[in-house]
Amino acid sequence: MKIELSAISRKVQGTGASRRLRKAGRVPGIVYGGVEPALIDLDHNNLYHSLRKEAFHASILTLDLDGKKEKVLLRDFQMHPFRQQVQHIDFQRVEANKKIHMKVPLHFINADIAPGVKLSGGVVSHVMNDLNIACLPADIPEFIEVDLIELALNHPIHVSDLNLPKGIEAAGTHIGDAVVATVQVPRAAIAAEAEEAEAAAAAEAVDQTADAKAAAKSK
Repeated sequence: MKIELSAISRKVQGTGASRRLRKAGRVPGIVYGGVEPALIDLDHNNLYHSLRKEAFHASILTLDLDGKKEKVLLRDFQMHPFRQQVQHIDFQRVEANKKIHMKVPLHFINADIAPGVKLSGGVVSHVMNDLNIACLPADIPEFIEVDLIELALNHPIHVSDLNLPKGIEAAGTHIGDAVVATVQVPRAAIAAEAEEAEAAAAAEAVDQTADAKAAAKSK
C-alpha cells in the first residue's frame, strides 16, 4: 500500500512556536536519519486520520517535503493527554540497502477452529499483538499472519513457530522462545468443573455410606 503525506519545512522552533502551529491546525515534527534533521509541520486532520490506519504504522511512507519526495518511517508521535490532538511526530529516513528494525502487527486466523477452543472449550489469549522485525525497507510487510489452526491447550505458539515472509527475521533477545498466543480455560469453566467434582465426590460418599449401612443391616 502506497501512503503519501505532505509537509513543509519550519524555520522556528520552541514551545511557543509549536503552540502557535497547533492552534493553526498544524502539527510540528522532525525527520531524522541520513542527513541533517529537518524540522517540519503537517496538516493536523490529514495526519490524525492517517494515524488511525494500521498500515500507516508499518509501511514505508512517501513524504512530500516542500515538493521533494523521500521515503520515511513513522517512529514516534505524541497525543494530547485528553484531546484528540496530535502534539508532535517523528519520522526516520530510510535507505534501500540498509536493514531497519520496526514493529509489525500480528493478524490471527482460525482461532474458532483451534483444537484448544473447539475441543477443550478454551479462549485464545494474544500474548503479543505485534512483532519486532529486522529487514530491508522493500521487504516490510503490512502485517504478519499467525495461523492458530493447531493451537491446543497447554501448547502455546512461540515466535520460532511463525512462518515469517522471505527476508524477514524476528529481532530481540530470546525472541524465538517468546510466546505469541496461547489457549486458556475460562475461570468460570474451571470453577464449574471443580464444583462438579465436589458434587460427584459428595454423592459417592453418600452412596458408600448407604452401602455400608445396608451391609450392616443384612448381617
